[in-house]
Amino acid sequence: MTSPSFHIAGRRIGAEHPPYVIAEISANHNGSIEKARAIMTMARNRGADAVKLQTYTADTMTIESDRPDFCIEEGPWAGEMLYALYKRAETPFEWHADLFEHGRELGITVFSTPFDETAVELLEGLEAPAYKIASFEVVDLTLIGRVARTGKPMIMSTGMADLQEIQDAVACARDNGCRELALLHCVSGYPTPIKEANLRTLPDLSQRFGTVVGLSDHTAGVAAAVASVALGASLIEKHVTLARADGGPDAAFSLEPDELERLCRDSTDAWQALGRIDYERKDSEKPNQIFRRSIYAIRDIPAGGEIAAEDVRVIRPGYGLAPKYLRQLIGRSARQDIARGTAISWELLE
Repeated sequence: MTSPSFHIAGRRIGAEHPPYVIAEISANHNGSIEKARAIMTMARNRGADAVKLQTYTADTMTIESDRPDFCIEEGPWAGEMLYALYKRAETPFEWHADLFEHGRELGITVFSTPFDETAVELLEGLEAPAYKIASFEVVDLTLIGRVARTGKPMIMSTGMADLQEIQDAVACARDNGCRELALLHCVSGYPTPIKEANLRTLPDLSQRFGTVVGLSDHTAGVAAAVASVALGASLIEKHVTLARADGGPDAAFSLEPDELERLCRDSTDAWQALGRIDYERKDSEKPNQIFRRSIYAIRDIPAGGEIAAEDVRVIRPGYGLAPKYLRQLIGRSARQDIARGTAISWELLE
């Protein structure tokens, strides 16, 4: 059976390919296009395959209101009003053309998460190669349908979604023409406690929906992301920043440059380590064959002499007959003189 596959900008993504690492800038530009460009450059230099933006404005996300419903009560943004938070975190529409061009100059793929149909229109005008549906938007079937109708590859995060909601989102995407779909297991905690990562969901997600799967990870560090590769993750998405000390809405759960580099390296190493089902002796093992035990003469044995138990032993190195033949040798006659320290072979015996 052929494994499901997926592509972004010509790069094939799936079990037969190294993990595809997506560096999420999100709000870590802190309102500076120069910092956004610098984060993109850093991500390219540290090994990421793609940079992802978020395309919305405060006005497309919510309304400006001081009513209690619009005040965040818990989590990293507790005490903030929704409109003010999104105003501070937005990546202005007018930046997008510049950032897409910067990506082309760097040679790194750029795409985005649209949060409404105006964002899709903007990104279509910039020839975005793929689209990401955020966890919080996975219940917005109107948005999913609009993105699917672009015909571009789609990635959907599943944070907070129950199985029925995921099924609805997948059906909507496919019914509206999506032919390449990847699902990212996600826990929308900011940050996510490592014990809640539940990476064993990955193979179940793949089996249920027949898609390429990956991880949108909000745990600290890179351990969960690297471990996810062993469970089938072909895409890994992590927030990135130049320095957590710079602050910002997403800084606390973002990777710094050295951590991103380690993620890119270690996730590829993990994928290579999976290899294939193989019980043959590996090239790297062959020089160490001498450290196996085998049967050697430990006393001089004359030609025609009958081999006694005291004449042979199972010792290192491994050039003689395998230890399993020891009992079969006892009582056999030597075809020639066998000196002490000789590896026993069938050719030496009658």
